Amino acid sequence: MRFKRLFLATLILSFLSCSKDNDDRDNETEFKQKMREFVIGISQYSKAIKPNFLIIPQNGIELVSSNGAISGKPDAAYLNAIDANGQEDLFYGYDNDDQSTSSIDNSYLKGLLDISKNAGNTILVTDYCSTQSKMTNSYLENLNAGYVSFAADQRELNNIPNFPNPIHQENNAVVTNLSEVKNFLYLINPTNFTSKSEFINAVTSTNYDLLIMDLFFKDETQFTSSEITQLKNKANGGKRLIISYMSIGEAENYRYYWQTNWNTNKPSWLDAENPNWAGNYKVKYWDTEWQNLIYGNENSYLKKILDANFDGVYLDIIDAFEYYEN
Repeated sequence: MRFKRLFLATLILSFLSCSKDNDDRDNETEFKQKMREFVIGISQYSKAIKPNFLIIPQNGIELVSSNGAISGKPDAAYLNAIDANGQEDLFYGYDNDDQSTSSIDNSYLKGLLDISKNAGNTILVTDYCSTQSKMTNSYLENLNAGYVSFAADQRELNNIPNFPNPIHQENNAVVTNLSEVKNFLYLINPTNFTSKSEFINAVTSTNYDLLIMDLFFKDETQFTSSEITQLKNKANGGKRLIISYMSIGEAENYRYYWQTNWNTNKPSWLDAENPNWAGNYKVKYWDTEWQNLIYGNENSYLKKILDANFDGVYLDIIDAFEYYEN
């Protein structure tokens, strides 16, 4: 899980880039377009295997616009390739957890999110707030905006919040597509659970419509297809969708694909370590070797997710284009 920080200068320039000349110049900014193409490739590969498989990029919402700004035309190829957008910190957590996001940043993000929503995609918002009144307000603000949301009381995404109880818009529906999702749980860090069975029991005791989780339990053992099927059961008899987290804009040295010799002999696509996240490395995400690790073959990360019976994938570090643009 990552969260982005937009610089005010970039924000102002984005708002100002509404002239035809700027639209033409910025229409296919190199690094944004390379990420669009990466996501589109992931979508085409997975949907060829499983047509209803869901593609949900998190953050990097600028990609929905042809020039990366609210003023740009919707990028149809990208919007058609995805089924939803995940967005962190929309109403709470942008600068500090449990703190309201500024109206400027909120309006900027909503303007871009609505490009995707108006194209028929679902918007999944994760706000980071722990004060109960703020969690309540987060759910209300997102509901009013037409977004599905989760108020996370821990940035680490390692717990199932006790509030609200019952959960926001709880229901006993058999959820089979995103249009039916009214709430979700983001639980990608299982460090508080001693075993896979404890994790499964905790999740199946809830009634969330959608779960975002990791393919692996504590980066060690992979969840099996039968375990994912079990996790799809709500406590009240309904069913939920299960989405797997996957970072595509950084390499993680605790993943199965990491080779120990990379510590001293880095492949050409492996870039600098993220100073804020030890063990996470920037990647030249357009490089064929990196993309082959992510999708397109039987040994790829995405194929493991597909084989494990997940309903979709939650793509993180979409905003890696900012690192190379800057």
